Amino acid sequence: MAPLDCHTDCVERPLSRAMHALGALVGAHPWPFLLVPVALSAALGTGFGFLSSLEDNDIERQFTPVKGPAKSERRFVQAHFPTDDAQRFSAERLSTEGSFVAFIAVARGGGSLLTREAFAELLALDKAVWELRSPDGAALPFAQLCARGIPGDNCSSPNPLLSAVGGDPAGIEALLPDLTFPLYIPPSFPNPVFLGHLLGGLDLAPGDGPSRPVRAAKALRLFYYLQEDEASRRNDSALWLRTFLERIPGVVKSLNLATIQVAYFTSDSRQEEFEKNTKEVVPLFSITYTLTITFSIITCSRLDCVRTKVWVAAFGVLSAGLSVVSSFGLLLFCGVPFVVTVANSPFLILGVGVDDMFILVSCWQQTKVKNSVKDRMADTYREAAVSITITTLTDVLAFYIGIATPFQSVQAFCIYTGTAFVFCYLYSLTFLGAILALNGRREESNRHWLTFMKVNNEPQDSQGSTYNMCCVGGSFDESTGAETEHPMNGLFRKYYGPFLMHTWTKVLVVVLYLMYLGISIFGCTQIQEGIDLRNLASDNSYVIQYYEWEKKYFSEYGPRVMVVVTESKAYWDSSVRADIENCMNALERSSYINKNLSVSWLRTYEDVAKRMSFSIDDRRLFIDNLSTLHRINPDFKWDVNVIGTEILASRFFIQTVNVTTAVDEKSLLNELRGLAEGCKVPLMVYHPAFIYFDQYIVIVRNTIQNVVIAAGAMLFISLLLIPNPLCSLWVTFAIASVIVGVAGFMTFWNVNLDSISMINLVICIGFSVDFSAHISYAFVASEKHNVNDKAVDALYRLGYPVAQGAISTILGVIVLSMASSYIFRTFFKIMFLVILFGAVHGLIFIPVFLTFFGFCSQMPNRQFPVSAQSSSAEGVPLKDTNTVL
Repeated sequence: MAPLDCHTDCVERPLSRAMHALGALVGAHPWPFLLVPVALSAALGTGFGFLSSLEDNDIERQFTPVKGPAKSERRFVQAHFPTDDAQRFSAERLSTEGSFVAFIAVARGGGSLLTREAFAELLALDKAVWELRSPDGAALPFAQLCARGIPGDNCSSPNPLLSAVGGDPAGIEALLPDLTFPLYIPPSFPNPVFLGHLLGGLDLAPGDGPSRPVRAAKALRLFYYLQEDEASRRNDSALWLRTFLERIPGVVKSLNLATIQVAYFTSDSRQEEFEKNTKEVVPLFSITYTLTITFSIITCSRLDCVRTKVWVAAFGVLSAGLSVVSSFGLLLFCGVPFVVTVANSPFLILGVGVDDMFILVSCWQQTKVKNSVKDRMADTYREAAVSITITTLTDVLAFYIGIATPFQSVQAFCIYTGTAFVFCYLYSLTFLGAILALNGRREESNRHWLTFMKVNNEPQDSQGSTYNMCCVGGSFDESTGAETEHPMNGLFRKYYGPFLMHTWTKVLVVVLYLMYLGISIFGCTQIQEGIDLRNLASDNSYVIQYYEWEKKYFSEYGPRVMVVVTESKAYWDSSVRADIENCMNALERSSYINKNLSVSWLRTYEDVAKRMSFSIDDRRLFIDNLSTLHRINPDFKWDVNVIGTEILASRFFIQTVNVTTAVDEKSLLNELRGLAEGCKVPLMVYHPAFIYFDQYIVIVRNTIQNVVIAAGAMLFISLLLIPNPLCSLWVTFAIASVIVGVAGFMTFWNVNLDSISMINLVICIGFSVDFSAHISYAFVASEKHNVNDKAVDALYRLGYPVAQGAISTILGVIVLSMASSYIFRTFFKIMFLVILFGAVHGLIFIPVFLTFFGFCSQMPNRQFPVSAQSSSAEGVPLKDTNTVL
């Protein structure tokens, strides 16, 4: 029985014919195809006028899951436990981070802050905050905006130790003998104060109790909270915070602090520093375009003053720029939010657009020089346009699939970049094609590339060597009728390909691949999840010092978590109270919880009832006696939502410890939520930080989901357009291998798996197809009989364009390595890994592996077009000699 003849060219053949006709049309009438894209870009470019209004760099909205559970938990807390920061403020009871200013003071020389000299400077710093004024007097003083810690007009204390000294620096030495950590009872204050987040770098005396005497402390933190419950107060507080950020550097400098050094931070700092990232990357565009234009011109240039493609190279870069202007302008017209991650897109588009230009130039060089421009353009499009269609389709699909992620920053990047790829494709076939046709007319009339004057095509012995080199051109290979072979093509055919096919070289390649795969898999097991919020600020930001000291001195104690009973329960029923107590005990048994630091109004209520001998086992008595509890600790009033004689919801607090890494944050969240779900009483655990911890729930699952869907789409496209199904499996193998490599080596380059790196892993799909599909296809399509000869032939046809494409894409993003922002450096790192590993697979691994399996060496009833079949044809048949495809 004859073998099954699998044809999958039902799409490729009509597409090739359509592109042949389009090429002829562009060759015959280039000017409309040049001017229309320019006019369209100018019209759509006006959409940039909406840029300022559509910038959306809100960190929470862009870098946390759209439907994260913590967001609904926050809404529940806000609905059932409203705050009143003008009457009774409690930082631990906030449903958000709040509006605040914070200082971390560290003793110089590694000494202790608990001295009169240090506290004298701390009190001076405190006084400066209270006296801070804006030059125009627009900002209200802090005394009018501060959150009230006690009913009346007293502001919430920035630190209980600062309040306890009463303005006398020597008072700290009097307090020191009674100072304990982490719980401390200040003088004239009935309830203990938690110092875990306020005192750090401690030297504690030996002891077994929950709190131990403090002998020394290297760091102290001050919090100044502002009112934000009312809209008018929010605006005034925001104005005061801006005044603070503008003036505090000068204020601190004027204090001449000799004993302490300070770092500062505000609730707006992270957001403001993040928004500066976009401005930082703008100057890098000019460097990128200069590098790319230079590289394009050098690689497309020839010593022949007629055949050189200088103008095509330069306008190829311009074509990519026009696609960015058009796509961004269109999306801004449509009201699509512009996020800082989108600023990476132009760098990527530039590299991809130049790749398309290399393909067109390579195919043009395959055509017959003596043919008319119209015919040469038709042949070029038949060869190149199908290849460009394939690469564009895979890339656009990869990005549009990424829109399904739950992170809006990823969605914005994917829709902007995917749309830019579409315009890049259209402009390559129109604008760039028109430039190539006009350049072809210049070549046809044998005109100089710079002066456009006609030149001789034969050397003039009477003019000298300099004249002949600069002013004589237009030669071509008479044997093939095409342009002279590029030296790089000869390098792949004569040297690199045969070297790679030696037996000992193949063994070395296999060993190298196994090492690569082993290291990559190990790296995948070590990868860290989640975005560190400090990475959203640039390296030279003032917040970095604050983050470093916070991690160094205050990492022992993590978030103080709310435990919320979400339904109305009969708290006067002893069995209900027992169930709640069992739930609290289960939570407190977690390795992340310090049970000695829990706060429970119900436990206190039961103790008070026993001491005062009144019953709480009756509904009326339970509700009426709550006022007694509130007198003992007024803060408990905000923890019980009572309507009439029904308690709709209540909350308790547990203190987390040793939550120092992303793994700890993920484990903490999953463990606490799991314990809460297992309780008899309906419980919910919440802290404002959980809004960001929620990314751990979806990041891995969503990344794997997007990669699998995109890889499946790439396999489908390969099966549809590559006429050998087994070859398509090699393409899929290469995609998987590149993704594993990039994910693994991310670990060694200190890149976490977060919403930013997720973007790049999606990019892996499209770009790994670009490098692997065409080499595999060229191997299958080659008419050589020996597998080694087939591999050499594939490298000869595609090696140089693949190398050009890889280098141009790296040049497109390399300047991002100089950025001081984590977002842009991460983009560079992963793109570098994607392109490096993709090119290594296409130029080293895949050619060797294909020679090991003869079943992929035959392609039924399929041949290259005549222009690409001849092994003596000039120029590289291009990264897509899969022209073919």
